[in-house]
Amino acid sequence: MKTSQVQIVMPSHVNGTMRLFGGQLMEWIDVTAAVEARRHALSDVTLAAVDPLEFIAPVHLNDTVLITASVTWTGHTSLEVQVETFVEHLSQKRELVNSAHLVFVAVNEDGSPRPVPPLQPQTPEEEKAYAAAEKRRRWRLKLRQKMLEE
Repeated sequence: MKTSQVQIVMPSHVNGTMRLFGGQLMEWIDVTAAVEARRHALSDVTLAAVDPLEFIAPVHLNDTVLITASVTWTGHTSLEVQVETFVEHLSQKRELVNSAHLVFVAVNEDGSPRPVPPLQPQTPEEEKAYAAAEKRRRWRLKLRQKMLEE
């Protein structure tokens, strides 16, 4: 399943250079990813991690922003969602703005972690994305351990 969101960049979304505020885009990414995570987990979720986020193309006032999200990996109570953001100009030309990986934990009514349905990759593309997500998970765990030791 994929979740998508479309926005037109309005004056309240831009800074003094008429470019989209990075924080506004991060909010849209978070919401789109959370919806995808909730749909997969069949429960509420809470954000646990966001991998480094780079902005590789600008988004200007009146541009259309397309955000797509899909689950790439599941653990026992956590899941990773990949989000891709594109800017679509009036010419219909699309440019990749960024790609992000967000990790969510499924929670029950008390806010405690709860199991998520396992993701079962169906295509070679999905299997590749799952393997890459497992590598990112190991990297995140090492980084977290390092931070705790400092």
